[in-house]
Amino acid sequence: MESKTKIFIIGLPRTGTTSVCHAFLQLGFRCAHTAYIQKTFSDAQVIADTPIFNDYQQLDKLYPHAKFIYLERAFDKWLPSIRQLLQRMHKNLTREDGGFNPHIKRCYLNTFGDFSSHDLETDDYLQRCYDEHKDTAQRYFSNRPEDFLSIDIADKHSFAALCAFLQIGTTLTQFEKMNIGGKVTAWNAIKHPLKISSTANGKIDKQLYP
Repeated sequence: MESKTKIFIIGLPRTGTTSVCHAFLQLGFRCAHTAYIQKTFSDAQVIADTPIFNDYQQLDKLYPHAKFIYLERAFDKWLPSIRQLLQRMHKNLTREDGGFNPHIKRCYLNTFGDFSSHDLETDDYLQRCYDEHKDTAQRYFSNRPEDFLSIDIADKHSFAALCAFLQIGTTLTQFEKMNIGGKVTAWNAIKHPLKISSTANGKIDKQLYP
């Protein structure tokens, strides 16, 4: 695969994006976990999480030769993890006087809706968000198997499937599980020369795409 080919990880939060990004670093790819400035899109070959899970169709048009990796996760494992994350994020997602940066707000509210605390207690609500996101992505790439791969990193064959899809030769055999127990700080702790920053010293670009 050409070194200029972009790879976008379009699975929802809490589906293993950090583990996959860490694997790409080990495989020798410049990787960013989230992207809030144009320079990140320019510098990184692999980008995951926000805003990718929401903007992948726009990115497909901007990068016509890109590859897209969808991350699935068993609902009984994803549900408590995403519920905990959204409960922590709810106030800063929905407040009008600040909170998260506008790219985070836009992507989460578009994908999960203008949810209430009560919605987050409803399995059906979160299941619907997951199913709609997955079904939309699969329909969008339905006739493009050369551009789209869907994996569950809990599957022992998933790492080999990823490497085969991208035509990567490696002695590595599996993903390292990270962010266990609801923690979402593992990426921040990773020190690696190929790790690409998501911001410019904490600052974001108002416009991410041309």
